[in-house]
Amino acid sequence: MEERYPTKKIYVGDVAVGGDAPISVQSMTFSNTHDVDATVEQINRLHFAGCDIVRVAVPQMQDALALKEIKERISIPLIADIHFHYKLALEAAKWVDCIRFNPGNIGEKSRIKEIVKACQDRSLPIRIGVNSGSLEKEFDDRYGPTAEGMVASAEYNIKYLEDLGFTDIKVSLKASDVNRTVDAYRMLRPKNNYPFHLGVTEAGTLFHATVKSSIGLGALLLDGIGDTMRVSITGELEEEIKVARAILKDSGRATDGLNIISCPTCGRIEADLVSAVDEVERRTAHIKTPMDVSVMGCVVNAIGEAKHADVAIAYGKGSGLVMVKGEVVAKLPEGELVDRFVTEVEKFAQEHQ
Repeated sequence: MEERYPTKKIYVGDVAVGGDAPISVQSMTFSNTHDVDATVEQINRLHFAGCDIVRVAVPQMQDALALKEIKERISIPLIADIHFHYKLALEAAKWVDCIRFNPGNIGEKSRIKEIVKACQDRSLPIRIGVNSGSLEKEFDDRYGPTAEGMVASAEYNIKYLEDLGFTDIKVSLKASDVNRTVDAYRMLRPKNNYPFHLGVTEAGTLFHATVKSSIGLGALLLDGIGDTMRVSITGELEEEIKVARAILKDSGRATDGLNIISCPTCGRIEADLVSAVDEVERRTAHIKTPMDVSVMGCVVNAIGEAKHADVAIAYGKGSGLVMVKGEVVAKLPEGELVDRFVTEVEKFAQEHQ
């Protein structure tokens, strides 16, 4: 795994993005933003699920006007997502913690200048959000919806903001296919030190979005690229956070919580391993202490994996072992193993906080 690329640290509300800050996880509500109760309810769901920063769509002035009350009722940083109508950004900037706009559909540069002035007045960062499907005409005509076109658009707009004296910038380069997304981020990364927001846009339903985001975002994270990220899923809000956190953990960019090692299902398994692992995941989801735990279902794999885990179950026929750091602490009937395992995990977590 490559060292993380050194980037400028900016702040979205009280959440640091870039520099040595942890890679933050974002999501977006799907309510009509002017429906304040529904929007706040969704933001609170995301916050409870582990979301660090939330974005809301602002397609109409009534949405922009609702941001004041929304901001008063939530506890995580709020980003306004602006397309087409720059005056919405001017209103939103009064209340939110960051403005995201797509340079491809804002129009005249004088409008971007007004957005920049509003953000400067309140010390708000700006995310330049480049999408391959909505590049400015000059870049679309020259490059088409390619990684090269996305990078050219990003560079042009970064320079425009810099020329206005504005450098609290983060950048996203999103396409709906993995290769173009990864190519664009890799191409732009050596050219500036602004933090990058990662994402594969329009990634689809839970299954497809998980696969696309794991490949694309995982590859970039392993390259040391990325400071904040969103997994875009057509589905339940909480799933975006769950998948994003798993990608961060399994790429080695986050270390909190359990790394659960378990057997693939095969004919050697001597226990109801699927149910056991499901129960272990559910009953240990609250634990944030980094640790490796192993739930293994047969003698071929069990002891070898278990002795290298912090806490482990090694199932045999009708019974099994619970082990801590390779030492057997209990031999119990199958039905009692998970309870004792969870007890040992909680004890280990408390001792190693």
